[in-house]
Amino acid sequence: MKVKICGMTNAGDALFCARAGADELGFIFYEKSPRAVSAETAAAIIAELPPYVTPVGVFVNAARGEIERVIARTGIRALQLSGDESPEDCTGYPLPVIKAFRFTEPSESLMSRDFAVAAAMLDGAADGQYGGSGVMADTAVALAMKAFHPLYLAGGLTPDTVVRAARSVLPYAVDVNSGVEASPGVKDHGRVTLLFERLRHHHDSLH
Repeated sequence: MKVKICGMTNAGDALFCARAGADELGFIFYEKSPRAVSAETAAAIIAELPPYVTPVGVFVNAARGEIERVIARTGIRALQLSGDESPEDCTGYPLPVIKAFRFTEPSESLMSRDFAVAAAMLDGAADGQYGGSGVMADTAVALAMKAFHPLYLAGGLTPDTVVRAARSVLPYAVDVNSGVEASPGVKDHGRVTLLFERLRHHHDSLH
């Protein structure tokens, strides 16, 4: 199971998360997010990352030209589209695309079949928020979505909840953001360490 830590805003946190065991790091290019970064800031951080960590650009209803500009300037190697993008909006990029959904009913997961993407993400839904709500995703919806795509599980994951969620859903990846923060955009290194300790213990228990 892969681990993505989202909401990177500074090199210190990014490098710490990489050393702790993160497979992917998320950089949010959405001005309304308290964790938003500029392309210039992201590029400087990404330049310091080890090659085995994948930097992911997170966008919300962004114009294709803006996404392409950020790709060219930053070195991100995957896209996460977390807004109301259509299936057509998710195609034609030179990078793999993760489409995030905020479904609350298992039947809604059928809608994800129309998206030709590398993976899908189920995020906990909160009114008017595009991710970062701290609300856990519904297990039944997550299990239904796994039939169509490799699944990223997001929303309300913390060192205390991530193992239970992983056991319930067996996702392709987990995405953790506010659950390891000291404040929006600033990671709590102690909580990051605890998260990976518990995930490693979980992994060892399966083998």
